[in-house]
This record gives sequence, C-alpha cells and structure tokens, in this order.
Amino acid sequence: MKNLRDPGDSPRKVPTHEIAYWRLRDMILFGQIPPGRPVTIQGLTATLDAGMTPVREAIRKLTAEGALEPQGNRRVSVPQLTPAQIDELAFARMAIEPKLASMASQRLETKDIAELAKIDAEIDRAITDGDVPRYMLNNYRFHFALYEHAKAPILLSIAHSLWLRFGPSLRVVCGRYGTSNLPDRHGEALAALRAGDPEAVARAVENDIAQGVDQIRLSLDTVEI
Repeated sequence: MKNLRDPGDSPRKVPTHEIAYWRLRDMILFGQIPPGRPVTIQGLTATLDAGMTPVREAIRKLTAEGALEPQGNRRVSVPQLTPAQIDELAFARMAIEPKLASMASQRLETKDIAELAKIDAEIDRAITDGDVPRYMLNNYRFHFALYEHAKAPILLSIAHSLWLRFGPSLRVVCGRYGTSNLPDRHGEALAALRAGDPEAVARAVENDIAQGVDQIRLSLDTVEI
C-alpha cells in the first residue's frame, strides 16, 4: 500500500525518523500489523527500510500514542481492544467526528463534494470487489478529506488518534467477514452535504461510526480479536 505521506515529492528533506514514523503509523492504521501479533524491531527496520535508531524513535512515539505496546525481547504489538476500550472509542468518536463533519459541511464548495463523491465511488468498488486494503484506505480518505475542511486542528488531531487505535480492529473484521457489511453511510453524508444540512451530515457520520463499532463488537462476541 502506498504511504499516504510519502515524502518523495516534498520540496523539503524529511528526516529519516519522520519517514519511519509515518510509514509505521500507516501500517498500524490500515491493519497491516494485526492486533496482538508481536513483531520484532529488527523486522520493522527491514520492512520500513530504515535504521534501528529512527525505527526505535517511531516505536517510542507510537507507543506514547497508544498504537503500540512493548512485548519484551525487542518486540512490540498493536494492542487488542477490550469491550470497555471499544465503548470508550465509540463514545469519543461519536463526540468528535460528527462535530467535525458538521463544521466542515459549512465550508465545503461544490468541487469539494465532487471529490468526496469520487472517493466514495472507490469505496463502493472496493466493497463490490472484496478489496479490503482499498476499502480501508479510501474509507480513511473520505472521512479525513471531509474533516480537514472543519479547520479545527485540535479536534482533527484527536480524530486521527482515535482512528489509529480503532483501525487495526476494523481491519480484522474486514478480513474475517469480508466487505459486504462494512460501514458505508457515505451516500447519506453526501446527500446531506449537497442539501446543505449540517445536522444530517453529522447524523450520517454518527451512523457510519456506529455501524463500524457494531461490527467490531460482533467480532468480539464470536471470536476474540
């Protein structure tokens, strides 16, 4: 999967530790490291094509963010969510993200809505094709392409942090049950955006989040993630 923040075209020279951080963060966010499966630091240096020092720095930052936890013997893992943690994440996401969506809806132009519709079409194709990585990537793109228009950097930062904790478990659900029942209430959000109805946009995003949370809870009820 192409890294969303690949610095190859950037006019500034990006520090190696920053490159390692964003690449590892995307691996976690999109579920390339399954929750609970230990990975070695040495293995990550090979995967990220980075030295030991920048990888250790990336791990340190992501551990502080709650996206990784140490396992000893130079191993780390993505945490497995407990039911109580899922409840906390659901509460926080439903408090933050509908607000971001509502704020953003009041700033969007027609061209911005058209771009969101293109991303949603990619999501629909991914669901039809059973393409989990493409679904995960474009689902993320849709939400944050919308939220960034809110011009609320503190709320946006919180939302990114919540997705970093939530995304890996959603990827497990995708792999286990396929794409047919994945959260996709984006059509409702787009209709509300076109109608200029911020409250309806917020409701659509809240329903989308609730659907994803329900899928993860169902997975926990059947087989431990």
